[in-house]
Amino acid sequence: MATETASAAGEGDALAGVALGDGRRLLRGVVGVAGFLVVWHAVSLTQDPFVLPSPVAVAGAFASELAAGDMTTALYQSVRHWIPGTVAGTGLGVAAGVAFGWSRLLDDLTAPLVRTLRPVPPLALIGFAIAWFGINDWGAAFIIAVGAFWINFYAAYGAVEGVSEDLLDVGRTLGVRGDLDAVRSIVLPASLPGIMTGIRTGLGRCWMLVVASEIFGVPGVGREIIRASNNLRVDRAIAYILVLSLMYLLVDVAFRAVERRALAWRA
Repeated sequence: MATETASAAGEGDALAGVALGDGRRLLRGVVGVAGFLVVWHAVSLTQDPFVLPSPVAVAGAFASELAAGDMTTALYQSVRHWIPGTVAGTGLGVAAGVAFGWSRLLDDLTAPLVRTLRPVPPLALIGFAIAWFGINDWGAAFIIAVGAFWINFYAAYGAVEGVSEDLLDVGRTLGVRGDLDAVRSIVLPASLPGIMTGIRTGLGRCWMLVVASEIFGVPGVGREIIRASNNLRVDRAIAYILVLSLMYLLVDVAFRAVERRALAWRA
């Protein structure tokens, strides 16, 4: 009984310590944001509004665009190509990274092609996107998918290459036979942390690519940022930039929850 009581007390102290640490981190984050806003406001007083608007002006533009419905419409338009582009690029990147990282033959056959295509930025493919898909959601999704592919490809490739030979030897001793069995039973579980890190990085990169994917006229948040910048409506441009930031934050928080569940076995 005494042992159980001591154990429960220890767990309670640990949880209290975690909660206290989280509270301190949250407070520091709030202080950091508040300090940034103060500095931003102070600097904006020395600049013209079309150079650097104040936080109050940006908040007003944000509220105005939201109330008019323009912001939600633009966000919906961007999500229509962000989702298919992210899903396609992530899925293909992970699959190719696992396959090439595991198979020396596939790696040798594709290495020259991969090294040739990897340096090509998604923006350089806008002409191909227009020619192949047109000025629409599919063309924008193609640009996003290209960016997502390479991040996930190299993350999965490196994670698979990093799987310990000792782990594979243990698997063979326990009866793992064949490439597919080894990949399913050993390689994927062992490389999952690295793959999840790549996916998380790719999700953020894809929100960055929304602006690039809409630069040739596809409607969405990115086009609104470009139009506002061209008209020197910097307050409006920053308001739409904040939309991208908020969407990334929501997606990242959701993915972190999924990641914790998927990697619970590491605890």
